[in-house]
Amino acid sequence: MNFASPFVTIQKNGQDTRAWTVHQLETAGLRVIRTFDLQEARLVQSDCPCPHHGTAECNCQMSILLVYQGEQPPASLLIRSFQETTWLSLLDSPGHPVAQDLVLLIQELLTRPVPVQVGSEK
Repeated sequence: MNFASPFVTIQKNGQDTRAWTVHQLETAGLRVIRTFDLQEARLVQSDCPCPHHGTAECNCQMSILLVYQGEQPPASLLIRSFQETTWLSLLDSPGHPVAQDLVLLIQELLTRPVPVQVGSEK
């Protein structure tokens, strides 16, 4: 697996995609902890222009979720979004390898069709 290579692209905004992602993972019995949120981090910086917009007004988003299965080390899931497109990537590096069974489970859960409304079952 490539470091931060997206395994799925979803045509929804980052907030809706993150909510759906957490729901999918937790429903499957995985534990999810959000460790980073770009928009929250930007709040402490008064002058932080967006690389896409060039202004302080920005709808870009990046979140990092730690995904735990049992006692295994967690997988780091990167959720990046810009406007109405969101990319999901698993961070995998020699210093932080992810168990292959956890990778496959996360990819299976998150490559399912996203409902029109988050929380919807169809």
